[in-house]
Amino acid sequence: MTAWLLLLLAGLFEVTWACAMKYSRGFTAWIPTVVTVAGGILSMFFLALAMKRIPLGTAYAVWTGLGTVGTIFCGVLFFRERFTFPHLVCVLLIVAGIIGLKLLAKPV
Repeated sequence: MTAWLLLLLAGLFEVTWACAMKYSRGFTAWIPTVVTVAGGILSMFFLALAMKRIPLGTAYAVWTGLGTVGTIFCGVLFFRERFTFPHLVCVLLIVAGIIGLKLLAKPV
């Protein structure tokens, strides 16, 4: 279970760096740029730790799925990006895929 918590942390830092990058205005704003770099490093760090116990394909797919879903909601909440019913259906399909991969994963 610890590996999955590490993967969740990796996904959260994935969202952190992506959203901070948007705030960085092309790396011209100092604090968001630092948060972007730190978030990217931490995301990769926790992903690497999680992959000690979770198969590569599963870990990577879940990591990118969490990042995708998280950044979509970040965009909606903080950047007023459009979110329609078809968007919701697609996000739910990604979430279903993440859950399916979790349920099917065998520890390494």
